[in-house]
Amino acid sequence: MTPREIVLLGSTGSIGTQAIDIVRRNPDRFRVVAIGAGGGNVALLAAQALELGVEAVGVARASVAQDLQLAFYAEAQRRGWATGDFKLPKILAGPDAMTELAQWPCDTVLNGVVGSLGLAPTLAALHAGRTLALANKESLVAGGPLVRAAARPGQIVPVDSEHSALAQCLLGGTRAAVKRLVLTASGGAFRGRSREQLKDVTVADALAHPTWDMGPVVTINTATLVNKGLEVIEAHELFGVAYADIKVMVHPQSVLHSMVEFADGSTLAQCSPPDMRIPIALALGWPDRVADAAPGVDWTQAHTWELKPLDEQAFPAVALAKAAGEAGRCRPAIFNAANEECVAAFTAGDLPFLGIVETLERTLAEAPDFAEPGTVEDVLAAESWARAHARALIAAGADREGTE
Repeated sequence: MTPREIVLLGSTGSIGTQAIDIVRRNPDRFRVVAIGAGGGNVALLAAQALELGVEAVGVARASVAQDLQLAFYAEAQRRGWATGDFKLPKILAGPDAMTELAQWPCDTVLNGVVGSLGLAPTLAALHAGRTLALANKESLVAGGPLVRAAARPGQIVPVDSEHSALAQCLLGGTRAAVKRLVLTASGGAFRGRSREQLKDVTVADALAHPTWDMGPVVTINTATLVNKGLEVIEAHELFGVAYADIKVMVHPQSVLHSMVEFADGSTLAQCSPPDMRIPIALALGWPDRVADAAPGVDWTQAHTWELKPLDEQAFPAVALAKAAGEAGRCRPAIFNAANEECVAAFTAGDLPFLGIVETLERTLAEAPDFAEPGTVEDVLAAESWARAHARALIAAGADREGTE
């Protein structure tokens, strides 16, 4: 069997490093031909490139291209390779590097880029005819209409554990028989807390996720439940189910990854331990499974799994995301971009925790009447407005506090 050729975007992040672990253990199934990352860790990027023997490496920051080249030589020296005994991969640098890599000859592009910067690579991969293993939920959130128009049926395979679970459960019945989708949420660092108890939480508190090991932005998004709001929009875009028929339940154990209820009253759930290597491996191998991607549930032991309704008063982000999705007209892009600004402000100490979603709500309420996006430029314009408006609201709030 010829190995499936993979382009891996976001290779130095959590998704990327776990994907490489899967490839490393399955050399007969997969071969990575190109990798890309933002450029914050060129030493790791160079080590990955030389280990995998890739044809091309991309960095989104053009300023680190020379640093990456030096890192190649340092890594080769560390491995005991003599100068001239190895071939340097092609280096792509700059804001279009990930988009160029998404069109590199391969079978599957895994998009693990963080944030709305993942939209252009998503569209490039789809237009190039690649299978897209999508871990960048912001692509569908910010540019849902564009992605839907570009994708052929079955071209996108979700990597998020919840959407991977839904895709698997949907195989158990026809789309016409689907009654509702149920996404599960771990509840983040603050599950069970009231709104009053969230007033003075710190960045360190928000980053202390009880289950998953993720990057800081995603971890804070799970604390606000914005992440689940983004996933609701993503589920609507992926599976075409109405927002009213997508529910969220809090499941602290993170073993039931999502469920599909069918018209006859049956519910199918996908369960596995909280290990992202399982959905990543399935996306890389889709529709086939990869043996021993990660350990399964230990069925020799007793288990108690909880499911609780989401407290929308303490965590209003999901309802806000649904409203943005139903409104359309770039509202989801505004929701996502404003949130990125708010998370940065919270991390910097310029915005309280509850101020994140409060600022999102005000930004959406005060947004002009954008048209439904027809181009990437339309999305970028809405995002640019959202970022500027959110920053202005944050600055105005800081000014008010300073005069009190």
